[in-house]
Amino acid sequence: MDFTAFPALPKLRSKKTMGRTIENKQKIVTEIKSLLDDSEMAVVLDYKGLTIKEMSDLRSRLQTNNGICKVTKNSLMRKAIDGNSNWTDLESLLTGTNAFVLIKEDVGGAVKAIQSFQKETKKSETKGALFEGRLLSESEIKEIANLPSREVLMAKIAGALNGVATKIAISINEVPSGLARSLKQHSEKSES
Repeated sequence: MDFTAFPALPKLRSKKTMGRTIENKQKIVTEIKSLLDDSEMAVVLDYKGLTIKEMSDLRSRLQTNNGICKVTKNSLMRKAIDGNSNWTDLESLLTGTNAFVLIKEDVGGAVKAIQSFQKETKKSETKGALFEGRLLSESEIKEIANLPSREVLMAKIAGALNGVATKIAISINEVPSGLARSLKQHSEKSES
């Protein structure tokens, strides 16, 4: 058979590896780096066995507490944390099937949402968490969940400040009243 009659096919060069292009992977790593820069805490969950519906439920619970759940390959997370001293200890948790919960601001509320989700579904274990560059034990993670929410803390602080302001206002108002009473007593003594 003469193959010269067939036109030469161009060689297709794809930078595709393991189902994703290199550019796509770089984009994912850049996105994760950006999310980590904005996060105060990262919680690593074993998401094996969770359905799409359950993952959606977890994500919606986290959204109300400034948390985001990302499922990505451990190798991409390694690239994202490479060179960032705040997140390098996360390396020890990067085994198996992981979902990464990245939290900013309401850390206590987000951890409560995770624990509530885990209690209801009886799935997904917490592998560990990193807060302020430090790996947390399971008991420390539970302690964070027991913290009051950001809104409750703000209300308590506002109430305390309001109480102090009221006491100061009463004290300031008391000075002229006390001075007036003293002057009145002094004038009554002078008359008698």
